[in-house]
Amino acid sequence: MRIVRAAVAGSLESSDALVKVSPNDELEVDIQSTVMGQYGDAITTVVNETLEKLGVTEGFVSVDDKGALDFAIRARVQGAVFRGSDEQPDWSRL
Repeated sequence: MRIVRAAVAGSLESSDALVKVSPNDELEVDIQSTVMGQYGDAITTVVNETLEKLGVTEGFVSVDDKGALDFAIRARVQGAVFRGSDEQPDWSRL
């Protein structure tokens, strides 16, 4: 799956995450979080696993986390990717 246009999902409210995607020749991920010291590895794992399950191979993904739980981060990444891609999601992979 390729990101073909800029898209956003989420917010900067407490316990949420703002995920932005945009076109890029390779997959690049940038994660910022208010709880990176405590949960950075877990957040990175959730983001990377979600992108892998969606089959994302190209695009820039920016995550600005404000203490969101795993399911919220996963949903925000999915939402932004679906909005930024022309491909139909393979729901069985999720």
